[in-house]
Amino acid sequence: MRDKKDNATFDLPGFGPAEPMEPEPKRPPPPRPRRTALKQEQMELLEPTDATGLPVWQRDASLDLTGLPVWGAGDDRRHGD
Repeated sequence: MRDKKDNATFDLPGFGPAEPMEPEPKRPPPPRPRRTALKQEQMELLEPTDATGLPVWQRDASLDLTGLPVWGAGDDRRHGD
């Protein structure tokens, strides 16, 4: 079928109007196999936790309160040498 606005299109042989076909009867889908649920178990954590489940905060002498390392007065690593 030719588009009225497009003069470049042309009719191809064998592509006439489609004949009405009867739709195939729908078959029910096959039953899905049942999945067995895996048993869950509580794992023990490596560090002690508080009531919320978060690790208990412990003060480390080599870190400040923000978690950055504390440099000593005679420590040369702070200059990047």
